[in-house]
Amino acid sequence: MLALALGGFGIGTTEFVAMGLLPEMATGLGISEPTAGHVISAYALGVVVGAPLIAALSARVPRRTLLIGLMIAFTVGNAASVFAPSYVTLMLARFVAGLPHGAYFGVAALVAAHLAQPGKRAKAVAQVMLGLSVANVVGVPVAAWIGQTLGWRSAFALVAVIGVATVAALFGWIPRLDAMKVTNPITELGALRRVQVWMTLAVGTIGFGGMFAVYSYISTTLTDVAGLASSLVPLALMLYGLGMVAGNFVGGYLADRNLIRGLFLSMASLAVVLAIFVVAVRNPYTALVFVFLIGVTGTSMVPGLQMRLMDVAEDAQTLAASLNHAALNTANAFGAWIGGVVIAAGFGYTAPAAVGAGLAIAGIGVLVITVVLQRRAESAIASV
Repeated sequence: MLALALGGFGIGTTEFVAMGLLPEMATGLGISEPTAGHVISAYALGVVVGAPLIAALSARVPRRTLLIGLMIAFTVGNAASVFAPSYVTLMLARFVAGLPHGAYFGVAALVAAHLAQPGKRAKAVAQVMLGLSVANVVGVPVAAWIGQTLGWRSAFALVAVIGVATVAALFGWIPRLDAMKVTNPITELGALRRVQVWMTLAVGTIGFGGMFAVYSYISTTLTDVAGLASSLVPLALMLYGLGMVAGNFVGGYLADRNLIRGLFLSMASLAVVLAIFVVAVRNPYTALVFVFLIGVTGTSMVPGLQMRLMDVAEDAQTLAASLNHAALNTANAFGAWIGGVVIAAGFGYTAPAAVGAGLAIAGIGVLVITVVLQRRAESAIASV
């Protein structure tokens, strides 16, 4: 589990550190900061493209070999980012670095569930996702500091080192996994014909988008609305990261007890927390408390969504599990976009939280429809 989580730590660090180094990257490459922001989009595009493509094409590859191969590709992409001589080559390197992201988490989740004790599958999956959460507490701040001190390329060099360490850990600590079933590309692509897979992805995209509607603008919200000193914003982001760590444990616990009920509870809690945040953010102390709670409630959805996709995919689990992170990256882009829309419309920086609460409620609505459709299908099969 430590080896698998270490890979998640590296992926989480490289995904978010670029957001804090945009000014340095823009200056170093001689481009504007908005143009440098396209580097983030290139990585996200790599995630969305790579998740289904790699999962389907690598269906016959043994899981241990696939994990190692994905982490080698991730390391190469980050090493290429270090030496990219121009904006175009950096965009290409970030796209390559993003390609293994979704497939790695999908396969790692399947391996964790396979190795877990009975009744603790979701907890094992949550432990893998823990690396992503810890990255927001430790990896991103450290990499950002190194990038600001030694140059932005050094941050990606650190990630490449983490990638090398992960490859070594996977070689040394992951068993052969001969008992894990491999499939074929046609079987994996069959996941795309299952309504329950698409509905679960919609739950994540819409519901999780509510959290990103707030998080994308959290720095300005805390300084302009809560009156928090800009020097304390890193503390707030660290609290959010700690909330993500706690949310992973909570989500794994809930999903192991009752998967559907746990998802309902996580999304309802997120909706309530975001709705209260609209008012609580006007005080710096309550704002910090609710930043932590947003991290907890939002992240608690992730293990449950991962388990749900693995369950409804039947024999196409690799593709379905990999698509979870493609959906979450879509939620990131969608949430940030809609949050920006309401701010640009003049509703202020509390508006994204209100919209986010609405998205969480909409996600609950999609989940209700998903459960109803599943029960009808099960009743139809039973009656035959």
